[in-house]
Amino acid sequence: MKTWPKITGFAAALAVVFGAAYGVGSLAGSGDAGTRAGTQAASEVGTAESGGADEAAVEVPEGLQVSAHGYSIDLKTPRIERGRTTDIRFAILDAKGRPVTDYTVEQEKELHLILASRDLTVYRHLHPTRSGDGTWRMPVNLPTAGDYRLFADFAPAAGDGESLTLGTDLAVAGRYEPQPLPKQEPTSEVDGYRVTLRGDLGAGSARELTFEVSKDGKQVTDLQPYLGAYGHLVALRAGDLAYLHVHPNSEAGDPGTKPGPTVSFTATAPSAHGYRLFLDFKHEGKVRTADFTVRADLAGDTAEAEDEPAQESGSPEHDEHG
Repeated sequence: MKTWPKITGFAAALAVVFGAAYGVGSLAGSGDAGTRAGTQAASEVGTAESGGADEAAVEVPEGLQVSAHGYSIDLKTPRIERGRTTDIRFAILDAKGRPVTDYTVEQEKELHLILASRDLTVYRHLHPTRSGDGTWRMPVNLPTAGDYRLFADFAPAAGDGESLTLGTDLAVAGRYEPQPLPKQEPTSEVDGYRVTLRGDLGAGSARELTFEVSKDGKQVTDLQPYLGAYGHLVALRAGDLAYLHVHPNSEAGDPGTKPGPTVSFTATAPSAHGYRLFLDFKHEGKVRTADFTVRADLAGDTAEAEDEPAQESGSPEHDEHG
């Protein structure tokens, strides 16, 4: 995961054409101007046999590329069936097409795997296991059919210490009924916990997001460390699923850092658009995920978006973390 101070995956400028979005509605917006952040240098996609890819002048957000900086993700199970537990298998290849077997541990793991449905109603944060030949494996059971995006977040030991996020598509067979983007709300309910979001995303400007965790009407003041911190946040842009990964403003063990009830992050959105936020937190030995729909605006306007139908099933479906 990104380790530079307080803001991760939100740095350079970008210009990108959005992919198709399902149910983005008024939250998606049409603006895409201003400073772009959360980018990594673009590489034209090439084959392993060709020795990697040539660097392009344009920079794009993380997670939109299958190849970047001489590394590629090779998904060996590009299609699975809905509702059936299947091992997802993939490898990270270097510029010569060789599987990478040496990684830098970041946030207690060599690699973090994120799975999200294209309509952003299913989300998984997983930690697969790696075999000696460099193949990563993780059993998954996805509840709905459709198009998914798989993100691998890692730092190769042979690199310059910077972590990368590569993405590739996963098809889940079965009848597909895309859902609308869940309605924007300031609170999220999960397993009896209520998480309240304060703050907003600004396109091209750093802003603080603070999450307060409570249970049964009482503030939770004994959160447990998860991946070295009291919270872990992933943001995905509706439409193309650009991947924005931030760290908390302080980590577990830092002087003055309390285990709740709040955990805060500083983040910069790459464009004015709709986003989904997924906050992982650990309490009483279990990791839970609170989800939010937000909109980033160039002017930092926090006004509520126009009313739109909420997803019938309520909050997006989550799974236990690997």
